[in-house]
Amino acid sequence: MQDEIQPTTTASSKLDKLKTITTIVYALQAVSFFIGISFIAAVILNYVKKDDVQNTWLASHFDWQIRTFWFGLLWSIIGFMSLILIIGYFIIIANAIWIVYRIIKGWLRLSENKPMYPTQA
Repeated sequence: MQDEIQPTTTASSKLDKLKTITTIVYALQAVSFFIGISFIAAVILNYVKKDDVQNTWLASHFDWQIRTFWFGLLWSIIGFMSLILIIGYFIIIANAIWIVYRIIKGWLRLSENKPMYPTQA
């Protein structure tokens, strides 16, 4: 009889799975420029998995992604409410550029296995 080998979940494989989820969130945020609801799906995924990334370098990415959502939503609302004043167009464009910047910066830092914020000594 052959011994069965039970797969064990190591800290490294758990971290790899969480990194994949973080990548999916960045992808959902990027896709939101074409399918807006994916931005909501991304932040829901952030909140559902937030406890899993606590005390890892990925927690800073989740904070970054959540802030991107909420501030992006805030500036979108302000932009749409001020469309009649013309300035709303500039706010919406600036907000879109800011969101793209945050997605790119976050995704690049993730690919380098770096947290979003420097650790404090």
